[in-house]
Amino acid sequence: MATENNNMPKSKYEEALAKYNTDLDDKQVTEAVRKIIAEKVPENDTLDVKKFLMGSIELTTLKTTDSEESVLAFTERVNQFDEAYPALPHVATICVYPNFAKIVSQTLEIDGVEIACVSGCFPSSQSFIEVKVAETMLAVKDGATEIDIVMPVGKFLSGDYEGVCDDISELKEACGECPMKVILETGCLKTASNIKKASILAMYAGADYIKTSTGKLQPAATPEAAYVMCQAIKEYYDETGIQIGFKPAGGLNTVMDAITYYTIVKEVLGEQWLTNRWFRLGTSRLANLLLSEIEGKETKFF
Repeated sequence: MATENNNMPKSKYEEALAKYNTDLDDKQVTEAVRKIIAEKVPENDTLDVKKFLMGSIELTTLKTTDSEESVLAFTERVNQFDEAYPALPHVATICVYPNFAKIVSQTLEIDGVEIACVSGCFPSSQSFIEVKVAETMLAVKDGATEIDIVMPVGKFLSGDYEGVCDDISELKEACGECPMKVILETGCLKTASNIKKASILAMYAGADYIKTSTGKLQPAATPEAAYVMCQAIKEYYDETGIQIGFKPAGGLNTVMDAITYYTIVKEVLGEQWLTNRWFRLGTSRLANLLLSEIEGKETKFF
């Protein structure tokens, strides 16, 4: 490998990584997150924050049992939400498989709700790049306004950073004008150092957002992974001036989980990221939980 031979030039990806501190201590990360949760989360447990979080949700259905009928009904609930709760922000996004982009596009009536499709052979990213590109282009053609792809984790773990970045770059090109989120599948990366490296590579290769997890493997999103990813986003912004969004997804089971991620974004990235453009929450269950807390009674709207 180039890094093992001083006479060999570094690849552009190795040069990019060299600009950042990727030698992280997992225990220090755990302690920093513990401190943020203990000292800062309670002040964000407010009605206003919960209303904001409602507007950052990517309402997601990624089931084997999804059908045109179920996705149509799912989308209609988003249409009806505006009328039922005019004082609350609507969700940021509806997230579906690519073959449902057209039905969501034809059914969705609410301005400002994006249509996200998981693409590139989600959730494993294991296929030919030509297949991934074709699926992505078809999703965009059918009405997707955002694309979520999975980083080729196997390539990353085997040290093939060029292969990782080539995949991401080709899929970014296939997205055209649509923003692209790169899912790192942080539970497979194991260490804070790997998460930091993967975050930086994804951003340099063309990610508009970086996302924790598919939700199909455990562990999914964790506060520790979020903290490291937000650090990477901040350092990348300081280095390049390019603002990258952040999306925790998978394992957001409680309102307090959402408030914890909000707090990490606020403490590490700052107010500039606290909009529903730059901060998203990928979840299928959180909308009803947030709505219940906002309304003060159990509510199952979605």
